[in-house]
Amino acid sequence: MLRCRHVIRKIQVPLLRAHSTGSNPPGGNEQNDQHPLRRTFRLLGNDMRKIKEFFVPKEDKYENESKTQSIATNNKFKFGGDKGSIEEFPTHCDVLIIGGGGIGSSIAYWLKQKARNGLNVVVVEKDIKHEKSATRVSINGLSHHFSLPETIQMSLFGADFLREAPENFGTNIPIKYVPYGQLVLASEEDAEMMKQTSHLQNELGARNELLTVDRLASRFPWLNTKGIALGCIGQEREGWFDPWALLANYKRAAHGYGAHFVHGEAIDFEFENQGDIIVTGAERSGYQSLDKVIIQQPGGAQRSIKFALCVIAAGVNSKAVARLAHIGHGEGVLHLPLPIEARKRYMYKINTQDQNIPGMAMPMVVDSTTGTYIRRLGLGGDYVCGHNAFPDEEVSGDNLDVSTSYFNEKMRPMLADRIPAFATADLVSCMAGLYDYNVYDDNGILGPHPYYHNLYIASGFSGQGIQQTPALGRAISELIMDGQFRTLDLSRLGFDRLIVDKPMYEFNALN
Repeated sequence: MLRCRHVIRKIQVPLLRAHSTGSNPPGGNEQNDQHPLRRTFRLLGNDMRKIKEFFVPKEDKYENESKTQSIATNNKFKFGGDKGSIEEFPTHCDVLIIGGGGIGSSIAYWLKQKARNGLNVVVVEKDIKHEKSATRVSINGLSHHFSLPETIQMSLFGADFLREAPENFGTNIPIKYVPYGQLVLASEEDAEMMKQTSHLQNELGARNELLTVDRLASRFPWLNTKGIALGCIGQEREGWFDPWALLANYKRAAHGYGAHFVHGEAIDFEFENQGDIIVTGAERSGYQSLDKVIIQQPGGAQRSIKFALCVIAAGVNSKAVARLAHIGHGEGVLHLPLPIEARKRYMYKINTQDQNIPGMAMPMVVDSTTGTYIRRLGLGGDYVCGHNAFPDEEVSGDNLDVSTSYFNEKMRPMLADRIPAFATADLVSCMAGLYDYNVYDDNGILGPHPYYHNLYIASGFSGQGIQQTPALGRAISELIMDGQFRTLDLSRLGFDRLIVDKPMYEFNALN
């Protein structure tokens, strides 16, 4: 079957009208404007305006930048740009993003940062406080310990982006990037894979070092190396950061550039018949594209938003949103569901004053033999650790409670076995949350849907999404604005791999 976007007629996108670079004002009389006195006063006025702009501080970076000229896009859609007040409910938009978490807000940021007023972007989020968002239980890690080139490159891009956060967002909400690296521990069974992936990571620009058991024991005397065959520690562009600060910066910047954020839940789609599009092999007569989304607001009212293009970035709700578009119970390629399920993650804050505890230079430790991870939190003996639920554990979004017995019975023994100083640690607090997990191959789905010419997907990154949001947001913005990937080629992460059954397994993912 030919994918429908290959048979869509290409629409020529008109270039935006360029601003006049001459000295004549629009509508002015050319003969009068050539008078020497008029020209002199006009030049003096321009000079005084530039002097004022230089010395008088601007109130808000994003508010002023949003007034700049929008740019032309190389895309088949005729985007209309922003219309109406940002405070009004948007009934029409160019790009609708369902999901305002890390990925959705990053997409909005990159789109508006590039297009400004040339693109009308609306973000719909039902959990406006992100109480059930994957960000709530993010491990906050920034790591390049992956096995796929795409995942490694996204991580490296994210590291550079976070290091330049003050230039990208300003300093009002600091990212709190801590560059202490990540130490991954592997058993004998996984040692050879660690060697291969370390070589690939260094080839792509990362810098890490393989450590034998003896070197691990010498460098980290607080570590029990029983059952460990090899370790790998990142030396550059790794660490951890504040995911809430990153999310807040995305939203603040996107809003400052003119993006609309709507509090509500997508409950249905409306479709539009398009007879000029032919899908080979489709059983139904005619082609229907997505046209509107029905939003249910907190008070119960339902409103519709008409869009040119839609992006599903709804995290654990992505599969349900996709089903509203008949993905998973339609004909032809539409019979393939979006294979994203919710998985639970447990997070704990512990405290210990043991004399043998790891010090300030402690990296984030990821024990792949047990699936646990731990890192330092401040300087007072606090640490944050976590563990992902087992695949067969029942998951419910309504019950995110976690009892202390789980920590005492499962987490504490694993931690104490690897780092003995934590055997007597006190449990300070605990929480549980959900993240979107791709049950097909543990890796995210990114790019256009093969049936709908105006639907993109960015979800299912299986607990690694927050560190990849800079690259993911930019990648989707490039597909929308330029019609292709430019910074990183992430085409192998597309939905098409489900059709041809070519999984993209990420062996080093912490999920």
